[in-house]
Amino acid sequence: MDWHPLRLTTPVKQHVFGGRVIAERLGRTGLPDGPVAETWEVSDVDGDASTVLDGPLAGRTLRQIMAEHPEELLGPGLTPGPRFPLLTKFIDGHGPLPVHLHADDPTARRLEGEPHGKTEAWHVLDAAPGATALVGVRPGVDRAGLHRALLAQDFDAVMRRLPVRAGETVYVPGGTLHSFGPGTLVYEIEQTSDIQQHAMRSHMEDGSPVSDTQWHANLASLLDEWRPEHRPEFHPGLSVGVDDGVRRTILCAGPYFALERWTAGTTAPLACTFSTARILTNAGAPVTVTCGPWTGRLDRARTLLLPAALGEVRVQGPADLLIGYVPYLDRDIRAPLLAAGHGPAAIAALGEGLDPL
Repeated sequence: MDWHPLRLTTPVKQHVFGGRVIAERLGRTGLPDGPVAETWEVSDVDGDASTVLDGPLAGRTLRQIMAEHPEELLGPGLTPGPRFPLLTKFIDGHGPLPVHLHADDPTARRLEGEPHGKTEAWHVLDAAPGATALVGVRPGVDRAGLHRALLAQDFDAVMRRLPVRAGETVYVPGGTLHSFGPGTLVYEIEQTSDIQQHAMRSHMEDGSPVSDTQWHANLASLLDEWRPEHRPEFHPGLSVGVDDGVRRTILCAGPYFALERWTAGTTAPLACTFSTARILTNAGAPVTVTCGPWTGRLDRARTLLLPAALGEVRVQGPADLLIGYVPYLDRDIRAPLLAAGHGPAAIAALGEGLDPL
């Protein structure tokens, strides 16, 4: 196989909380008219799988490539499942997202019949002055107290409302009740899953009402899947100098994914070697990407999936790129951050699985 970066189809979700920010502020073309809440940059979710647009794998879905070339796509040493393990999105929280949660792995297997749940992270690209997010439940709130607040739709009575600022990131473990918006644009990375339990009286897709019977059933399922202990915080990430004018900032990390933001000026190129698949999303001006003999343009708010078999990527600055992947936590996260002088507590705050050894 002559591997090269994969350009993929991107499913679009026109949920009622969306606006036009992805098109108007990020300059994303080819979107439908009306509200655009989400573009799924890399997806292997059932019914919304990305398909390769060009090259020798054109027309193949990620699921097919995972089945046929798991090590070349994902990388050696990782446990391949039938699905590509990462889902990434742009999300326009023009209006508030529904208050909801996603089951963690054990709960998803026990209650949803799914092989895993959904831990996620949001990297804030833009936020209106005063923007906030609801992330986790306050200490001391029990199941009965949460149920009363959900029945009253009084989320602030029990949930933590945090300020949202551009450039910050929050890692949200499965089982954490959450919402963000209005006025918030994020890039999200998560486990490949679409399981969720909502607390709202209306459907997020079109705003139509949820029947009383269904709503009470939804609340019961949400309470069964809720994990009260998680109280995530936003943070700016931890940076590592790479080259003259090139900076790598690790935004979050855990056993399921890591997300980094790399910037480069014009003195030295952004050059990165890797052994596991990388999702490369452009948060800045158009750039030229080179992988071996392959060279191509990556426009703003567009994404390339770099198969592990490629091994390296080079981007000439100025550049501002988001890079998501499944990490080896010690090698990819803990070791470089300790070498850069960051303390164990700061590293552990990036996500899960990074507590001091």
